[in-house]
Amino acid sequence: MKYMNVTMKRLCLYIVGLFFLSLGVSFSIQADLGVSPVSSLAYAFSLSSGLSVGMMTVFANVLFIIVQVILSKQFHLRDSIVQLIIAFLFGFFMDITLFLLQLLPAPETLVMRWGFLTISLFVVAIGLLGYFSAKFPLMPYDELTHVISHKFNMQFSNAKISSDLLNVGLAGLVCIIFIESLGSIGIGTLIAAYFIGKIVGWLMKHYQKYVVLWINKNKEDLYIESIENTTPQKENTSHSS
Repeated sequence: MKYMNVTMKRLCLYIVGLFFLSLGVSFSIQADLGVSPVSSLAYAFSLSSGLSVGMMTVFANVLFIIVQVILSKQFHLRDSIVQLIIAFLFGFFMDITLFLLQLLPAPETLVMRWGFLTISLFVVAIGLLGYFSAKFPLMPYDELTHVISHKFNMQFSNAKISSDLLNVGLAGLVCIIFIESLGSIGIGTLIAAYFIGKIVGWLMKHYQKYVVLWINKNKEDLYIESIENTTPQKENTSHSS
């Protein structure tokens, strides 16, 4: 095959996006200033149960799927299975990236912790750029935002804020009940909630077009090649007449 299939490119971009998303969340966990909203509930479950963040990520996403079904009053087995597979993949990436970061020196000073938090913002944003640009099924948490948007007739941006606040609120409640502290919630959570969306917006504005061009490059090349192959034939036909 002369060119990489467009679907394969999208799949690679999707997987890489999820990996970077998990890596960014792992940086925020290591910074210990508060986890980004997308994983705040999973991390709260992890702190409360002692189980891995990856396992609790899967558990939290199962809850998100259940809430989707309750709100939409519809159950599509195929969609739920796809979302569950994505949740398992993201949970696996969470454990892998946390393990890799724990091989590095722990950020002991406040400057290093803020450095890790800053890195997490940009790495999460890069992951979201790839994840959204691939145009593949969304993770349960993001799909739940769409369900909330349709259910309550809200703009997606407002539904996103609502789902983030709900997730963070539940995470804080779990931590207070089981470990008697805010645990996964901190100043870093608020910073992530505010800045990640802005960074993603900036990245999409300036770089998403290049990502899309890379995905569709083989289509364009094949089109140009077909034009080049057919043009001489037309010229020969005109000369023969």
